[in-house]
Amino acid sequence: MKILVCISKVPDTTAKIAFTENDTKYDSNGVQFIINPYDEWYALVRALEIKEANGGTVTVINVGEADNDPTIRKALAIGADDAVRINANPTDALVTANLIANYAKGNDFDMILCGKETIDYNGSQIGGMIAAYQDWPYISNASKLDLAANQATIERDIQGGKEIINVETPFVLSASKGMAEARIPNMRGIMAARTKPLNVVEADNLENSTSIVNYELPPSKGDCKYVSADNPEELLELLRNEAKII
Repeated sequence: MKILVCISKVPDTTAKIAFTENDTKYDSNGVQFIINPYDEWYALVRALEIKEANGGTVTVINVGEADNDPTIRKALAIGADDAVRINANPTDALVTANLIANYAKGNDFDMILCGKETIDYNGSQIGGMIAAYQDWPYISNASKLDLAANQATIERDIQGGKEIINVETPFVLSASKGMAEARIPNMRGIMAARTKPLNVVEADNLENSTSIVNYELPPSKGDCKYVSADNPEELLELLRNEAKII
C-alpha cells in the first residue's frame, strides 16, 4: 500500500496576524510555523496506522521553498518513510493541486490523503482539485477510514448525520476530526528523520492563475451593549435598527 499525504506549512494558531509590502504579503517575522493540524493529526497519522496494519509506505509531499524543510522533517519524525518537496511558491490552490497530481501520476499511489482544509486560508480546495486532475474518486470531510485489501469503507460528516461510502483504491480523501489521534514525535523518530530522504523536485509549468491584490484584517469588534431581560422591546429595536438582522 503506497500512500501519499499532502502537508502544508501554516502559522501557529497563536501567531500575530500582520502584513507587509503594502498589505500584499503576510509578515512572517517572529512567527512559528507548524504542519497544518488537519494534515498532521488526521491525514498523516491515519496513513501511518494503515501502513502499520497492512504494510507499505507513507510519503509526505509539500509544495514550497527551502524554508519548509524543517516542517517537513517533523512529518518524517512522526513516522513518514520519505518526503518530497516541490520547489515552488504558488499563489493559488489550483497550481498546488496540479503540481501534486503531476508528481503522483508517475508513482502509482494507492491513495492520496490530505486535511480537510488549512487553518490559514480555510479553502478546502486541494483534495478535490487533485482528484479531478487524477480522475479518481474524492471523499471529503472523512472522519473514519477502514481498509480491507483494495476496498475502503469511509465515514464522512454530512449535514444532519453521517454517510458511509465504499470505494476501491485509488482515491483521494480529505480528513477531518475523528480520523485519528495526534502523535508526538519521540526521540528515536526525531533522530531517524535526519537521515530519511527528502527529495526536492523542481516545478514544471508553474503558471499562477491568480495574484494577491492585498490582505485586510477584519474590522475590530465594537462595544457590547447589554439589555435587561425585562426589556425585550429594546433588544428587538437594536436588532432591527443597528444589527439589521430582523
